[in-house]
Amino acid sequence: MKVSREQVAENRRKILDAAGGLFRSSGFEAVTVAEVMKAAGLTHGGFYGYFKSKDDLIAHTLAHVLEAGADTEADLANYAASYLTPSHRDDFAGGCPTAGLGAETIRQAPEARAAMTAGLRRQIERFSQSAPGTNAAEARRAAIGSYAAMVGAVILARLADDPQLSDEVLEQTHSWISDKMAKAAKRKI
Repeated sequence: MKVSREQVAENRRKILDAAGGLFRSSGFEAVTVAEVMKAAGLTHGGFYGYFKSKDDLIAHTLAHVLEAGADTEADLANYAASYLTPSHRDDFAGGCPTAGLGAETIRQAPEARAAMTAGLRRQIERFSQSAPGTNAAEARRAAIGSYAAMVGAVILARLADDPQLSDEVLEQTHSWISDKMAKAAKRKI
């Protein structure tokens, strides 16, 4: 039975969504192609009709999950307020792919690193639009510093086995970013 183009596209999206959640929650190496296909509700045998290899799947999954995040809040202050929360920290499968997979992506194929780099560039550009600064260079610096602090804070908060310390890392990072933004706003006045 021939599958329509629409069904092929839908199946591919299901595979990428399933892989995105599984990779973020368990890591690239711990997840098998068979597990991804099962989670997508498809047979393992059909995998190679969609992707050349697991490395190809990883690269496309990163591009998919990073692109999906591109339509979230673009205002840096609002993004920080929702990003630096216990619920986001605890959402391994649906949380930030950069915080969840960044360190693992370093050791992946060049295509995976390129997808992560493209996602990073998009985030910096988005945040530069609302970051404080008297000129574009200052806004870009604030966007990069703030995003790096947020991603690092989520990673550190996830690492901590002390819930109070974990919450404190999130709260203090949010406070630090808010203070930086308020000081920059005052300089503009």
